[in-house]
Amino acid sequence: MPFIRIDAIHADEQRLEALGRAVHDALVEAVGIPQDDLFQVLTGGGPVRLVRYDPDYLGVHRDDDLVFVSITLRSGRTPEQKQALYRRIAELAHDYAGAEPRNVFVSLVENELVDWSFGDGVAQYVAART
Repeated sequence: MPFIRIDAIHADEQRLEALGRAVHDALVEAVGIPQDDLFQVLTGGGPVRLVRYDPDYLGVHRDDDLVFVSITLRSGRTPEQKQALYRRIAELAHDYAGAEPRNVFVSLVENELVDWSFGDGVAQYVAART
């Protein structure tokens, strides 16, 4: 049930697709989401785009090949699962899209079952339990 947003400063459609695949495969492997649980919005650099960042924050040198990955998912993963997920996303983003691991910025936003509606104005996960 994760919802993924990926913003890559210098990415064409092919690279965005590869990054999306990398994040999805890492989620399947590291935290066990179902293979068909795929909801992503992928955006690359456009003519009117401003991305600001510190190139050396926390001692990680990053450049304009920076890739932002935001994952909204149900809470409950352990710190070890999250660390494995970050590591696997960085590895697969490098393997699939050539992204340097230092340029892969990942943020998790956790929520609960009632925070999801997959359409029809219904919280399907809650409705299924009642």
